[in-house]
Amino acid sequence: MVLEWSARYAIKLLESVGLDIVFDGEQWRSEMYEHVTRCIEGFNFLGMVKSFDFRYYNKAACVGKPRHIQDIYRDEFLFTRKNTDRIVKIPFTGPYTLACWTFNEYYEREQAKKTGNLKQRKLEAKRALLLDIIKNVVRPEIRRLVDAGAQWIQIDEPAATTFQSDEEMTLFVDSFNETVKGFNSIFSLHNCYSNYKILAKYAGRLQNCSQLALEFANRDTGQIGRRERIGYRDLELFEECGFRGNYGVGVIDVHTDLVESPSLVRDRIVYAAKIVGDPSRIYVSTDCGLRTRAWKISYEKLRNMVFGAEMARRRVSM
Repeated sequence: MVLEWSARYAIKLLESVGLDIVFDGEQWRSEMYEHVTRCIEGFNFLGMVKSFDFRYYNKAACVGKPRHIQDIYRDEFLFTRKNTDRIVKIPFTGPYTLACWTFNEYYEREQAKKTGNLKQRKLEAKRALLLDIIKNVVRPEIRRLVDAGAQWIQIDEPAATTFQSDEEMTLFVDSFNETVKGFNSIFSLHNCYSNYKILAKYAGRLQNCSQLALEFANRDTGQIGRRERIGYRDLELFEECGFRGNYGVGVIDVHTDLVESPSLVRDRIVYAAKIVGDPSRIYVSTDCGLRTRAWKISYEKLRNMVFGAEMARRRVSM
């Protein structure tokens, strides 16, 4: 089967460059939003919309109460675990992003029957959609993963700061906390291409969140040997706002074919470690997924990321 071959290839590529934590490159997934919503009853696809560059996703409307109707990630996790002895981290599209990227027809119709201003009704409709996605889809899928042996689940929430009011950000925090509560597993949050000044203010309220995996390389200069790295200053905000977990620090820009040198990767890691003050809280990563890059470019970027991490370890231990 082509998908099985592709997944094995991705796993072996990640192992061959020296990564400690792997997955299957999401080879089974058409796209992070559609892959989930096709497994949910109550969603009607309306057509393709642009996400970035020449990438599109199939946007859906919620036309009824969401209900889990088929496996989303469990089989993918079992396949990956069977084909590697490395730590497996499962990327899991978060409920807040699912709600933000969906036309909320069903719940807004329900709220239209009630009194109150339009803004409040839309917020309550979104809250109702979120709670039902979490209760009927997300938590049951996490339960299946945990029961199957999953130990680390990364909640992907690229939409986290799309709406920046306190009401919306509180809704995002509440959705994360409701998603992960009560499970005996490690959870982390991935967010990219967002407003970190906003996210940092709320990061300390995330419960059972062991790590923030964030995008920084895209914001940084490509120059080596600089005392200041402008792309990584926002790390200070998370520290100042009280986040005390670990960081997955993006040191590879996934939206360019330019292959970062190990020295550039080293400089970025060392700078991030200096801000945090404890190098053990730094996990080295790409900004986001490499699905927009060719296999060859992905391999070269990841290989240099590993080389740069080794150089950084030597530097911070001196």
